[in-house]
Amino acid sequence: MSTEAETHFGFESVAAADKARRVRGVFDAVAPKYDLMNDLMSLGLHRAWKAYAVAVANLHEGERVLDLAGGTGDLARAFARQVGASGLVLHTDINEAMLRQGRDRLLDEGLLLPTLICDAECLPLPAASFDLVSVAFGLRNMTHKDRALAEMARVLRHGGRLLVLEFSKVAAPLAKAYDWYSFKVLPRLGQWVAGDGDSYRYLAESIRMHPDQATLKTMMKAAGFGHVDVHNLAGGVVALHVGVRC
Repeated sequence: MSTEAETHFGFESVAAADKARRVRGVFDAVAPKYDLMNDLMSLGLHRAWKAYAVAVANLHEGERVLDLAGGTGDLARAFARQVGASGLVLHTDINEAMLRQGRDRLLDEGLLLPTLICDAECLPLPAASFDLVSVAFGLRNMTHKDRALAEMARVLRHGGRLLVLEFSKVAAPLAKAYDWYSFKVLPRLGQWVAGDGDSYRYLAESIRMHPDQATLKTMMKAAGFGHVDVHNLAGGVVALHVGVRC
């Protein structure tokens, strides 16, 4: 449980003011191998999870999308195809190294999207200016999740939707095997492929510290989302929370 003065960085308690710096260090380290590691550690399933989120988003031509913690641009790319030339997809991340990786990938594919380095807890954007806000595998790294969710609600129009795709609480029969994979295999894979086992140990720890499905649903409702659906994927390894702005 985080407070104003202290929060968690994985299993470690740290000063709240220091978490963003340490998270930035993790993603600076993993950015060059981020996409490869996602494929390896999820056996490619992250692509199916993101495709499911895009299908649920059900965007239309001309709509406006804010992709937070957009990283290497998987969702931004798919959303841009849905909203077309008359729409807008703003690709953002707090981490410059990740945003550069995503921007370069999108440019290589012929997509020129506006990009912005910003903190989701204090968005430099006007209220009620987007039809959809998305955050995929980024919310758990935010220091004050309640503030971030409130900001997401603020920039959405009434009736707009928030999609939160995030690791969550796995179903009980899978828990033992999932823990073994997370704490024994994942750091070794990170060390072998990315030369950084510690960052992937943090990943496993940060998942355990993230609110479970019911808790996150409650937090979203408190932030201004009147209706929230929860879609469990892969036995709860990942959950897609879909909130509608009141």
